[in-house]
Amino acid sequence: MPFFDKDAPKYLNYGGIGAVIGHEIAHGFDDNGRQYDKDGNRIPWWTDETIEKFIERKTCIVDQYSNFTVPNLNINADGDQTQNEDIADNSGLREAFYAYQQFTQTNPNADKRLPGLSKYSPTQMFFINYAHIRCAKMTDGYARARVESDDHSLGQFRVNGPTSNFVGFDRAFNCKPGQGNSRVKKCTVW
Repeated sequence: MPFFDKDAPKYLNYGGIGAVIGHEIAHGFDDNGRQYDKDGNRIPWWTDETIEKFIERKTCIVDQYSNFTVPNLNINADGDQTQNEDIADNSGLREAFYAYQQFTQTNPNADKRLPGLSKYSPTQMFFINYAHIRCAKMTDGYARARVESDDHSLGQFRVNGPTSNFVGFDRAFNCKPGQGNSRVKKCTVW
């Protein structure tokens, strides 16, 4: 499934390209984006109080991602290095989901279930496609190089981090906080 297909059910498109668009918009409100005004001029526009609250909230994300261990390598991800992308992933998923919910309120029967996947609700399929777009297979050496140098987390963390922080995911799959992928203390920046 691509990020977008005009003929695909909306739940797939919102979970795919919708999350990517939300991710990119969220960069306007991270440590880099906050330094530029609406015209692209480097003019910090956040109050000291906003910066303080942002730092407090992003620390939760940094700590969470720094505790992710890469299978087979026994090394941890670097939440400081990936924080802007991790915040954007968390925010992008959330905003795409809210946009999809808004769509379904005005178009309640717009999407049909896919053959062979009818046991999953449209909301579950939104999250399944979100995970699908981050699916990747890589060698241990490549995974190590990515962890050491990339400002994006590995795909599994780009899925497990945001979904574990989002009550919408919990509701879709009937998870209780602390069960499976659901965190008790959810990290939310935006």
